Parts: sequence; C-alpha cells; structure tokens
Amino acid sequence: MDGLTYKKAGVDIDEGDRFISLISPLARKTFRPEVLTGIGSFNALFKLDTDKYKQPVLVSGTDGVGTKLKIAFMMDKHDTVGIDLVAMCVNDILTSGAEPLFFLDYFATGKLKPEKAAEVIKGIAEGCKQAGCSLIGGETAEMPGFYPEGEYDLAGFAVGVVDKDKIINGSDIKEGDVLLGLASSGLHSNGYSLARKLFFDIKKMDASAYIPELGTSLGEELLKPTRIYVKAFNSIKAKIKVKGMAHITGGGISGNLPRIFPDRVSAVINERSWTPPPIFHIIKELGQVPLDDMRMTFNMGIGYIIAIPGDEAKNAIAILNAAGVDSFVIGNIESASGGGGHGVRYA
Repeated sequence: MDGLTYKKAGVDIDEGDRFISLISPLARKTFRPEVLTGIGSFNALFKLDTDKYKQPVLVSGTDGVGTKLKIAFMMDKHDTVGIDLVAMCVNDILTSGAEPLFFLDYFATGKLKPEKAAEVIKGIAEGCKQAGCSLIGGETAEMPGFYPEGEYDLAGFAVGVVDKDKIINGSDIKEGDVLLGLASSGLHSNGYSLARKLFFDIKKMDASAYIPELGTSLGEELLKPTRIYVKAFNSIKAKIKVKGMAHITGGGISGNLPRIFPDRVSAVINERSWTPPPIFHIIKELGQVPLDDMRMTFNMGIGYIIAIPGDEAKNAIAILNAAGVDSFVIGNIESASGGGGHGVRYA
C-alpha cells in the first residue's frame, strides 16, 4: 500500500499553482501605480499618494456574497459573483467619501477546480476595474470535506483613503435636505434566503425558466451583479455638496439610511418617485410578502442614497444621469420631532 499524501487527502498543490498562473494576469490588469509587489508574495505593498492626500485616513470594509452563491451553483455561472463581492465592500467604504485603493479576496472550496475558480476571480477583477482599485492579493483555501462538491465561499476586504477634512459622515444633514436614490440592478446581494425559499422551495421553479416579465431567465435575473457606485460619486463630488451617503443592503432603506443621520433628523421617502425592477413585484405578489417585510429585506430598486442640499438636486440629477447613472429625488429630510422619529417614514 502506498503511503498517504496531501494529494490523496484531497489537496492538490499542483492544481493550486496552476490556479495562481491563471489568475495572476487578471490581477495584474487591475494594478494601480501605487502597487509595489506582484502576485505571490507573502503580503502586498501599496504606497499612499501623500501628494494627493494631505491628511490620509484609511477606510476599510469587509463582506461576502451570501446565499446568492447558490444561484451561481445552480446556473454553473461564476463570472459575476466576484463583482458582487467587490461591490459589497467598496460601496460600504465609499459612504465615507473614500477612494477605493485595493482589494483582497478569500476563496474557499472543498476541491479546487482552477478553471471554475478563475471565472470567479475574473469577476473580482472586473469589479475592481469598475471601482478603480487594485486586486493585490488574496487567499485560496482548499478544504476537503468541508464544502459540498462543486461549491465554494467568498469573502473580501477593501481599503480606501479619504482626507480627514473631506470625510462624509452625515453630521451636517439637516431639515430641508433632499435624498437622491441611485437605481439598483435588482436584488444586488441581499434577501436571497427569502428569494430562494420562494422560488425554489415553495414554488419549485427552475432557475433556467424564462420569465416574460423579466425578459430573461429567473437565474440570470438573480445573478445580476450588484452595482458599484464609485463612478457615480466621482461624477458629483467636486460639484455638489454631499452631506451623507448610505449603501442600501440588508435591512433596506429603513434599516440603512438612519445610520447616517444625526439625532435631530429623520427621512420621508416617496416610493412613487421611482419604479422598482419587476423582480420585486414578482416576489411580493408570488409570495404574498407583506410590504414592511419587502422594505426591510430588499433594496426595492434603490441601491445607494446620497443626501444633498435641496437647491442642488436638479444639478446633481443632471450630472448623474449624464454619467449614465439612473437617479431620482426620492425623499427629503425632516425634523425628528416631526413625527417620523429618528428613522424613515414612507409617504
């Protein structure tokens, strides 16, 4: 009997090396001039531009993709969930006004299949390109017996920078300010436990089934990648007074928008000011999901919210729309003593 080897135990070092050779060119294409190391080092070095930033403050964020990955497994389509991973991290750090600098990923699976894993990294690299940041490193973990056959998990970590005197924290949001809503592409990366329960457990639908109201298959709709709002912010940051920004993720508008409010204010949201993508109506009607649950689970078609002075709304909308970002005035700020409390009410 031959002796036990790492490969026989389920970990193939050669396949891991082949994977690195597949993804290295993808990562290098995202490198900014500040990157000082190549792929394969024990760590990654990134030089801050101290000419551009006088009082640089680093801003970090970490996240995953969640059970949206289950849809990727169903569809055997793996080139978009990496965009979701980057988006969930960079959209969070963007709320402080930070410029995303670099990104690291963690990819874990039971049995590494280099070509499939490279598709995932391809999506991560695309997300980094959209965000203007560098994919400078990551970790690939092959853990036999830990994950079901053909499945994997993803996590990511983003770092950005903002000058101390340009940090956006919502502290000067006041009554009379308006809220700009930037359109989402769909569910983004939240609410998939409810969506999967409805479509696949209760209704027994096929992910490849074509849905006329969506104009695509159910699986393709559910895999639409999360939008990255870096370019949208960049288009207005030097022209509009941005007072606060919120990334609308799990918890919806009601759960995320108040996180940027000072105690003295609340928000009024006009849900008639935009038309959510059809997937939200389908979920609500097919599952008879209460409206309050929809609001607290999904973004309802608004992926990002920016608070600005009321007299700058028209100009901001024009700039954003010219930059290719569908945006709307979706509400306004009122006094917290005006009946809404320190939160959100819908009108």
